[in-house]
Amino acid sequence: MSLNVVHLVGRVGGDPEVRYFESGSVKCRLTLAVNRPSKDDQPDWFNLEIWGKTAQVAADYVRKGTLLGVKGSLKFDRWQDRATGVDRSTPVILVDRMELLSSRRDSDPTAVPSGYMPDR
Repeated sequence: MSLNVVHLVGRVGGDPEVRYFESGSVKCRLTLAVNRPSKDDQPDWFNLEIWGKTAQVAADYVRKGTLLGVKGSLKFDRWQDRATGVDRSTPVILVDRMELLSSRRDSDPTAVPSGYMPDR
């Protein structure tokens, strides 16, 4: 038996990078910052790769600062460095499922806070 499942909840580190292919496929890449239980620790950063309809949803609705929940699997992108010829790799979470956990207002710094009353 083998198991490769990753669940993460965190904030998006930047606007998604979206690629559209001639075949009609959509690919979205973004980073996710996940806080550790201790407030003193720096967050862990994860690279996410999303395909298909979920990628299009991410392209349309996800922005820097969005609170996001994802389920996926761990994979490694591998390549050879052109300058040095050294083999390189980086871990990537291949997202199967994504949930937007914050409203648009939560991630929009220009939105008016609820309950806000302008001075008269």
